[in-house]
Amino acid sequence: MQKDLDRLGEWAAESAMKINPSKCKAVRFTRARVKNPLNYSIGDQLIPEASSCKYLGIIFRSDLSWADHVNYTVKKAWKALHFIMRILKKGNRSTKSLAYTTLVRPILEYGAACWDPCREGQIYALDREQKKAAKFAYHERIELGNIVAA
Repeated sequence: MQKDLDRLGEWAAESAMKINPSKCKAVRFTRARVKNPLNYSIGDQLIPEASSCKYLGIIFRSDLSWADHVNYTVKKAWKALHFIMRILKKGNRSTKSLAYTTLVRPILEYGAACWDPCREGQIYALDREQKKAAKFAYHERIELGNIVAA
């Protein structure tokens, strides 16, 4: 890996480009308990080691858990939902539904094919946000994927 980083540094120098190692992270993806420190560098600057990294809006953790990403997604969806609730408090059902499907639902579903949670707590947290949004948008209560009148 260090050889590839050295070649990258040489290429950047030849192309008159600068690479900022402080904006890079060295992350080892493993469930192993023994972890030797990662000592990768570009040029003479050491790349800092991290336990997680965000790539294209998805948070990858070094222990291969999706807990950080699920928590981030739930928090982001919560903020979007409360924004909609404040703005459309007296809106009609179709407007609320449209706002939900365009602003909240994409947050909850983004990259789900990659990070789809398998732990009950993570699934519950995501479903809880979906149910709050559905209750607001449709004035109905959701139970196990079925719409039940409130």
